[in-house]
This record gives sequence, structure tokens and C-alpha cells, in this order.
Amino acid sequence: MARQLPPNLVSHFTQALKSYQLSNATFRVLCSLTPSSLSSPSTASPAPQPPKAVPKRLLVLDSSFNPPTLAHQQMALSAFSEYRQPGSGNRNNGDDDKSRVLLLLAINNADKAPKPAAFPQRLAMMYIFAQDLLAATSTSTSTETAGDSDSSSGDANECEGVDIAVTTEPYFHAKSGAVASSGFYHHSQESEPEPVVEQVYLTGFDTLIRVFDPKYYPSGSMARVLDPFFAHARLRVSMRTDADWGDAAAQRAYLEGLRTGGLEKVGGKTGWVDRISLVEGRRNGEEEVVSSTKVRAAVLRRDWDALKKLVSEGVAGWIRREGLYAEDGA
Repeated sequence: MARQLPPNLVSHFTQALKSYQLSNATFRVLCSLTPSSLSSPSTASPAPQPPKAVPKRLLVLDSSFNPPTLAHQQMALSAFSEYRQPGSGNRNNGDDDKSRVLLLLAINNADKAPKPAAFPQRLAMMYIFAQDLLAATSTSTSTETAGDSDSSSGDANECEGVDIAVTTEPYFHAKSGAVASSGFYHHSQESEPEPVVEQVYLTGFDTLIRVFDPKYYPSGSMARVLDPFFAHARLRVSMRTDADWGDAAAQRAYLEGLRTGGLEKVGGKTGWVDRISLVEGRRNGEEEVVSSTKVRAAVLRRDWDALKKLVSEGVAGWIRREGLYAEDGA
């Protein structure tokens, strides 16, 4: 079902990006969506909305969003579902334990050039993607609590909001530091200690490989650089079981190898492995691997049926309306 979008969405993000680039800031939230924005959509330009209370956990989906796919959606929904389970510290504990999601786009990427979709177009698709996440979490919450005698639990489980942000930092540790120091997720008071917001980075197995690649840490600086990151952040890694990265057993073996000396060999610390979790990347082993590359290929050959299996209805509609990926520029 098509949802209402703010007018001139691409123009809005174009101006927001220009303002951000002039600021020399390393991180900025450009806009936020909340459950109320779905039920009462506004025709005004989207704006940032800091959380009412300091979130205990921030789910960070850091990607090029070129475009956002159903695989991205599954990563976020899977994490949201896990952290709502009893014993996770996030269920039925009030507003301060609601999940908050951050969609983070690096506009200076270490490995990827800004093509074929321009950054304002990607941000527009991230906005649609955020709508999809809120709708999906709201639906799952309503379904789970329909038979719950404690009807007050529904609001506690609902996703509090989705923030869309940009950063000029190319690496996880620097992004994490920029998010933490921005103050967006804090309500500091001099009389109270500053609460720690745990950042959970939702990523794929290929990214895990890059995080521990020594080439990104000159002069053996891995331990010095990543120690502060793993002190307040963790990695939730979705396995990519394909020809490039091996099967699930091989990927689990890689993580175990890090634990049994692999990290020490490249200048890291074995204790970091306790801050990494591997999860299934697909809901069952028979599902097709979804990637942004496959989306662009489907659009290029005008295979709209294939596109529907790779992105949400809203993102697919935007791609077709804006003529994105219609030329071979991937």
C-alpha cells in the first residue's frame, strides 16, 4: 500500500546535505520517523526528533543503501525481534527500553564511489525504508500482543523511531565515536552520570572480514583503534552463505578462528569476539540471496517481477518513478 511522502523529498535531502557539508560535522541526523508519522502523515519537510528518553540500545544499520533491500529489512527486523524477547533487557520495561533504529549513510565511503544513485535519492529511499520498518514492527507487535492479557506491553515493544543520518567517517570505530559524541541520543544533566547507549551494528559477514583487515590499521593500530569501539558497541553479523563467503559452518569457523588466536595475529584482542554474534542471514536456507547488485541488474533488464522479490513495494515504486538504475552505471 502506497504511503504519503513529504513533498519534494529529493530536494529536501539535497538541501539538507548541503547544509551538513558546510557544517564540517562528522555526523548529523537529517530526519526521524516515529509510529505517529505513519498514522498521521505530515506534508511538512521531515525533521530530526531526538528520543524522549535515552535509549538503552541503538540498532545501527550502516549501509550504502544503493538501494535498501529486503535483506536490509530482514537484518533490522531480526534484531528488533531478538531484543524484544524475554531476558533481553528490552521487554515490558517502559519507554526508555524501546528500540531505536539508526539508518546511517556514509557520504565518504572507504571502498565505494557515490554511484549510480546520488545521495539525495538514496536518502529518499531510506525514508521509504524507514516507513516500512515502522509498519512492520508495529504489525508484529500488534500480532504478538493480541492475546496478551497485559495490553500495556504493546507500546513498550513498539519501535520508538527510525533516524536517518549521514556521516563523513568511513570506518566503524570513527562512525561510532561520532554518533556517541553528537549528543543526539543523550539528555545529559550535570547532577546525573551520562548513560551509556550501546550501539549494535547490523552488518553482513563480508563487512566483518573488512573490520579485521590489517590494511585499515596502519602501523599496527588495530587494538588502539578498536578497543574504544568494542567498549560500547557490538556487531550483529548476518551470515552470507554464498560462493564468495562459504556456508554457515565456514563462517562460524572463521569467528572461532578469531577467538583461538586469529585476532591476536593481526593485532587485535580475543575478547572482542564476545561482542560479536553471528545470525542467520535468511529466514530459511532456501531463500535466494538478496543484494543491491541484484536489484540494479533486475532494473537494468526491466524485470519487475524479480524486483518485487528484492525490495519493498514502496522502494520498487520509487525506483521506477525516478528512473533509477535504468542505465548500466553500477
